[in-house]
Amino acid sequence: MKKENDIVITVLGAAGKMGRRITEKLYQRNYQLLLCEKGAGLESLRQRGFIPTSQEEAVPASDVIIMAIPDRILEPTSFQVVPLMKPGSILIYLDATVPYFGKVAFREDCTFVATHPCHPPLFGDEETQEARQDFFGGIAKQDIVIALIGGQEEKLKLAQQICEEFFAPVNRTYRITLEHMALLEPGMAEVIAVPVTFLLKEALEEVVKKGVPREAALAFLLGHVRIDLAILLGGADIQFSDACQVALKRGYELLVKPDWRKALERDVLQAIAREMIEKS
Repeated sequence: MKKENDIVITVLGAAGKMGRRITEKLYQRNYQLLLCEKGAGLESLRQRGFIPTSQEEAVPASDVIIMAIPDRILEPTSFQVVPLMKPGSILIYLDATVPYFGKVAFREDCTFVATHPCHPPLFGDEETQEARQDFFGGIAKQDIVIALIGGQEEKLKLAQQICEEFFAPVNRTYRITLEHMALLEPGMAEVIAVPVTFLLKEALEEVVKKGVPREAALAFLLGHVRIDLAILLGGADIQFSDACQVALKRGYELLVKPDWRKALERDVLQAIAREMIEKS
C-alpha cells in the first residue's frame, strides 16, 4: 500500500455539506487532495483558501475519487468520471441508493466502494457536551458500514482506511454487501424509521390539541421512548409490564398494516429510490 503522502484523493462536490466535512477531515492527514466543484461552489472553495481543480484534470491523477455530490447528478456524473479514472484507482460512493437502484458506470480495472455512517448511537458514552450534542458524527464516535461493489479486495483496505478517516472518530466498521446497505438505507432507516418517528411527533401534536401542556407532553414522550428503545433495542435488563404488553398488542393492530414488510421488497424500494434520486 502506498504511503499516505503519495496518495492522491479527489473530492467531487468539495464545497457541499458532505464535501466540506470530508475535506476538513482529510486535510488533517497527509494526502494530496484535489478539490472539484462547479458553479457557486468554486467561489466557496476559493473563499476558504482552496484552489479548485477541474474534474478532467483531477480524476486521471487520482488514486481515490470520492463522490460527495447530490444523488440526482450521481448517475450522469459517474459516466463522466469513470472513463477518466486511471487503472487501479478507487471510486467511493457515500451511500447505496444510486449505485444499487440506479445506473452508474463501471470498469473492470477499477474498484468501486459504497460507505455510509451509522451516526452516533442513542445510547452512547460521550464525555463532553459538544460530543453529546453531535447527532451527525465527526465529534462523537460512530460506527460505519462499507461495501465492495466491484474490484479488488486489496483496494478495499485503503478505501476503508480513508472512509474511517473522513467519518472519524469511528468505533467500528461493518463490512456488508451493497444490497444490505440499500436495505438499511433508504429501507429501514428512511422508509420505515422516519415515518415511525414522524408518527410520534403527530401523536405529540394530538395530545397538545387535547389540552396537555407541550413541555409536559414532550418530556413524557422522550422519556418513555428512551425506555421503550432500551427495552426493545438497547439491551436493557427490564421488561414491559403486563399492562404495557396489552397496549403494545392493541396499538400495533391499530397503527400498523399487516403487509408493512413489503416496504423492504426490492421493487418497492426501487420505486421509492428512483423518486428520491429525481427529487434530491
